[in-house]
Amino acid sequence: MAFLLFLFFVTAAALSFFLCTNEQRRRSDAGRQSRQQNEQQKKKLKLPPGSMGWPYVGETLQLYSEDPNVFFASKQKRYGEIFKTNLLGCPCVMLASPEAARFVLVSQARLFKPTYPPSKERMIGPAAIFFHQGDYHLRLRRLVQAALSPASLRALVPDVDAAVASTLAAWADAGVAASTFHAMKKLSFDVGVVTIFGGRLGRRQREELRTNYSVLERGYNCFPNRFPGTLYYKAIQARKRLREIVSEIVAERRATGGDDLLGGLMSSRVDGGETGATAALTDEQIADNVVGVLFAAQDTTASVLTWILKYLHDSPKLLEAVKAEQMAIYVANEGGKRPLTWPQTRSMTLTHQVILESLRMASIISFTFREAVADVEYKGFLIPKGWKVMPLFRNIHHNPEYFQDPHKFDPSRFKVAPRPSTFLPFGSGVHACPGNELAKLEILVLLHRLLTAYGWEIVGASDEVEYSPFPVPRRGLNARLWKLPQEMVATAAGGA
Repeated sequence: MAFLLFLFFVTAAALSFFLCTNEQRRRSDAGRQSRQQNEQQKKKLKLPPGSMGWPYVGETLQLYSEDPNVFFASKQKRYGEIFKTNLLGCPCVMLASPEAARFVLVSQARLFKPTYPPSKERMIGPAAIFFHQGDYHLRLRRLVQAALSPASLRALVPDVDAAVASTLAAWADAGVAASTFHAMKKLSFDVGVVTIFGGRLGRRQREELRTNYSVLERGYNCFPNRFPGTLYYKAIQARKRLREIVSEIVAERRATGGDDLLGGLMSSRVDGGETGATAALTDEQIADNVVGVLFAAQDTTASVLTWILKYLHDSPKLLEAVKAEQMAIYVANEGGKRPLTWPQTRSMTLTHQVILESLRMASIISFTFREAVADVEYKGFLIPKGWKVMPLFRNIHHNPEYFQDPHKFDPSRFKVAPRPSTFLPFGSGVHACPGNELAKLEILVLLHRLLTAYGWEIVGASDEVEYSPFPVPRRGLNARLWKLPQEMVATAAGGA
């Protein structure tokens, strides 16, 4: 009997092994056939339509010899919403539809990694948050989002207001027309510094940061020539000095701690490597992310602020309506005797619509760079591994299918939320700009102070656009500012 039971179990085990092995072989064969079919399918796919231009330089000269927006719009008109080109020696696929932007940035984001030219990555720092994916990126993103959440920004309103007041007072005291863009860059830098370091940074360190960041910025878009004396070389040296300054501040802060963004970076722990353990950020990683936040916070916000002032200047009736909204808050605060509050910034309905429409019209971030990490099929076309992929935000924002009469400045269109994925001023997905609410707060506070306490006029206005590298009105929109007499403000407030 025992022998029969033993024979039964041996036979059952052998049969089970045979069946499992046969199933594994069947699955393996099926997997191999599936891979072969996928490879054959990819070979059948065509590249998107378009022109690759000259060898290596591609169509770079055409892009830089005309308005980039005209370049991309003409390509879309000729080839459709997906087309190929070659820019700066890189083969690229351009995507100009909301569905395509969502495909790259959200639903299939794992197939596309953030990418920057090596020279620009070196300037900011390779450990900066927006160059990464995976655990490192997610941990740092949560940290930055917490530092820029509504709860954190609520406490930051007085600091932003103080920075705005200082900028406007200095502009008005100068008594001459000056570049709006340059004034707004100073403001955005000051707001970035107080967001990162809190209000405890010494004057010497703040000015050293400003001086060296300014040198870095001038060399950021230059040809990466490391010869001594070139702007790029000077920028590299300034970047080294920025790292030293941040390390000095970190050393001082270790003794005192802090609940600002720098304190969060210092206490953060990220993937430590193959061991699976986590490790604190190094001073180099902290410096890279500090410079990255300053970079993200400055030019884009300054550009939007500059365009908003131009759009309001060109729309007198709208300007008066926005001013009336701000004057009502000014009166509620007893003529400015009480400080502006976070809830009040949330109540600026018309002003907020002006901001959104300015973001759409100007489309400061016209596109974003990604790189395909594998061969990808999209709508019957092949996006080869290693090719750059660029969702064209401006083309989407100016498409009459999504925004009626798209070249008209009309804030009222934002009384109704736009269709999903048609309005992407801050990007989308896991790499969307986490500082969008800070930027809006800065703009709202600036407009409140400007429209309730100052008079201003644009000097030599024009519709010409410059790129530095973001689009701004010609010469940065020269404007003159003056402090309004108190009796004039009181009269205006009485009519609010």
